[in-house]
Amino acid sequence: MHMLSLRRLALRRTLLQYHRPSSLKGSFTTTFPASPANLYLSLPVSLSRSVHLRRERHSMASRQPAWEQPKKLPGVELPPLQIYNSLTRRKNEFVPLDPEGKKITWYACGPTVYDISHLGHARNYVSTDIIRRILKDYFAFEVKFVMNITDVDDKIIIRARQRYLLAQFKSKHPTFDDATFHETHAAWKAYVIKNLGLVPVRTTTGDFKTASELAYKNVIEEKSLDGTTAPGETEAKIKMHLRTAQAAADGLETFSASRSTPQDELYAKVDDVLLSYLDDLYGSQIDATDHTIFVQLTQHYEKLFFEDMHALNVLVPDEITRVTEFVPQINTFVEKIIEKGFAYETEEGNVYFDIDSFEKVGNAYCRLEPQNRGNQELLTDGEGGLSKKRSDKRSKNDFALIKKSMPGEPAWPSKRWGPSRPGWHIECSVMASAVLGPTMDIHSGGVDLMFPHHDNELAQSEAYWLGEEGCAASNHTWVRYFLHMGHLSIRGQKMSKSLKNFTSIREALTLGEDGTPAWTSRMVRIVLLLGSWKDGVEITEGLVNIAKGWEEKITNFFLKAIDIELSSNDTANNQPSPSNPLSIALEKAKKETDDALCDSFNTPMVMQTISNLVTEANSAISNDPTTDTTSLLSIAHWITRIITIFGLNGSASPNTTTIGWEGVSIPTPAQPVIYRLSQIRDEVRRQARAKAVVPEVLEKLALQPPPATPTPENQSYVTAYQTFQSQVKTALAQSGGIESELLRLCDLLRDTVLWDQDIYLEDRDAPLPALVRPLDANMKAARAAKERAAEEKRLAKEQRLAEEATKKAAVAEKAKVQPQDMFKTDEFAEWDANGVPTKLKGGDDVTKSRKKKLEKEWKAQQVAHDKWKNEQK
Repeated sequence: MHMLSLRRLALRRTLLQYHRPSSLKGSFTTTFPASPANLYLSLPVSLSRSVHLRRERHSMASRQPAWEQPKKLPGVELPPLQIYNSLTRRKNEFVPLDPEGKKITWYACGPTVYDISHLGHARNYVSTDIIRRILKDYFAFEVKFVMNITDVDDKIIIRARQRYLLAQFKSKHPTFDDATFHETHAAWKAYVIKNLGLVPVRTTTGDFKTASELAYKNVIEEKSLDGTTAPGETEAKIKMHLRTAQAAADGLETFSASRSTPQDELYAKVDDVLLSYLDDLYGSQIDATDHTIFVQLTQHYEKLFFEDMHALNVLVPDEITRVTEFVPQINTFVEKIIEKGFAYETEEGNVYFDIDSFEKVGNAYCRLEPQNRGNQELLTDGEGGLSKKRSDKRSKNDFALIKKSMPGEPAWPSKRWGPSRPGWHIECSVMASAVLGPTMDIHSGGVDLMFPHHDNELAQSEAYWLGEEGCAASNHTWVRYFLHMGHLSIRGQKMSKSLKNFTSIREALTLGEDGTPAWTSRMVRIVLLLGSWKDGVEITEGLVNIAKGWEEKITNFFLKAIDIELSSNDTANNQPSPSNPLSIALEKAKKETDDALCDSFNTPMVMQTISNLVTEANSAISNDPTTDTTSLLSIAHWITRIITIFGLNGSASPNTTTIGWEGVSIPTPAQPVIYRLSQIRDEVRRQARAKAVVPEVLEKLALQPPPATPTPENQSYVTAYQTFQSQVKTALAQSGGIESELLRLCDLLRDTVLWDQDIYLEDRDAPLPALVRPLDANMKAARAAKERAAEEKRLAKEQRLAEEATKKAAVAEKAKVQPQDMFKTDEFAEWDANGVPTKLKGGDDVTKSRKKKLEKEWKAQQVAHDKWKNEQK
């Protein structure tokens, strides 16, 4: 059996121990599941459905044209890279078009910019970025990466019109009055009838909750609509509509009950039902010749998209194409497809791709997802929400290349078919062909684009290029390798703008109340690197914790390596012995990494390899602190290179000579000053703890000048340095208690002075010096939690003491009362000589048992009163 297969088999059978370290002293290992290919990830598709799809694909594949393996030219050396290709549904050897084998052309489907980006988009674009970086920085290809921006389509038109009309509506209704209420109520009614057909028509806003819960009981209970299967996207849409309708109903009920409800609060509840209502009524009346309405929307969200990509450390595309900048080319492209007989114009002014004509001459259609051919739900969604009323196609499976612009839709001129706009699928075909030519190496996008978008792209692009110079007469190869990134889902549901069930990227990266973000850019990458790029990612608390543990493990190793590098002698020219165990481990890791990345970018295997290597390095450090530093630093530098290639190290170059990733070292201006300050503190602390203070030695340290000239960038660090020296000199001048004062100053420097500058000195057992490290969000959160707990404890103690004082005061006040007077109340009518009651108010005698209790109380009061009188003397 092949060695790689043996290793994979062994990995499948082996579970590594995984725990989170309490300190940096011990080793840290990570448990990986049995299947590295699907590390930590569970697919949202059931096993039975997966088997069914595989069978369908197998049967359909027999009707598809054979994929021709590109040939490598003699003398061209290429890495043995295999890439999973959606066109063949298996791994194929990667051979680029470039005769020299150095350059790669890549077109990636970019965003449709009508809303904010969410973590589902992050899954697509970050995974794409990881592969791009590996090709560029690990395999040393020159990658021309082109990405489009879809800035005109049905979703954009609808959203832009809705926003425009809602703004107009609010300007006409500056206050939410009775007229506004009636208009909004009509919108709510229309929304419920349109989207929640099982709710009775006569349902009011007041009884909507009860009626909807009864009508959609199965969906609310996490079942399918008919209650027989698990819920899917249909049920997710119903839930979204239920939430929207209920929010609006609550808002309308609130207004009915109180006319004083703030307007902004009311509109926030009813906006979503007004959007679709206003567009249905007035969308076609908008003057769409003014493209500003649409451009403002797309430019705004394009800007936000690239800000989000920057925050996620995604590389900027080499070239960006926008649909609105290619409309003339799109028209020319479509005209040629018509001339070749693969498209037709209709009397209504639309142009459709003719699938039958395309296939009759030997071409293949629906090559990526043949099992979905004829899926009307997907086809309708691909045509767009504004195309549902168009009924001029020859076949229901044909798709629009050009759409006649209807009232309220933006239009571009065409001499052949008049004012119109491009269909969605034709956009990418034209832009990719214009920039990359008749054939490209790689085309990528999310898995949801396979059908109909990418299947339609393939058909219309191949139709255009058939018979052109250098192109085949049938089944032209427009794309050599198709890469599709898997979905990201939560509780089995993929994130979707239309379902409004997403967490936006900027929301995920925003700091929470405890000062820590839900996600960091690095955390997003680690989660995705731990799984296969082509499989679904199910976000769970366990997965997130595993990713955090992996990050913490690598961070701790980098901190140790930096510490070793700072404290060791110059090892730049030293070469580790090839027989050294750590050298052997490093070479093994390099081989495993190369094998894994050549195996369709198998990053889970690399992440495991890195974890294993760190475990071995940690073990070596723990067992022998004087272990070969050259080998350890070689490991640290190699891991730094790999994680930098994966995009985990900010904007650093993979050829960086520093150890670790961004944030693992203190700021560069601080380093010379703080490293030396930490050394001085180490000696002060060592002598104070040993109660063996040598004033002459410490005074000499206190007189050493800062190792760097003060500048605006390092002034705060120099001040901390000089202040600590001054404090040490003052402490040495004391007559007693020097050790305690020196230890207090060391703690103050660590816990306050440097902490406030985001630097922490982690004290370790002798002879190890303090570890100098930057503060991270988790350390800050842990300290904040500790401080909150201490404050809560202090407040609880204060409350307890206050209650005790109040009780004590009440007892003292009661003690002032003479025992003869304590029972002189309306409850009793007669008393004995001591003031103990004998008769009740009604004339009845006090019972013997009651009198016995009263006498006991009288005696206690006499004791308390006598004590009080004595205290007054």
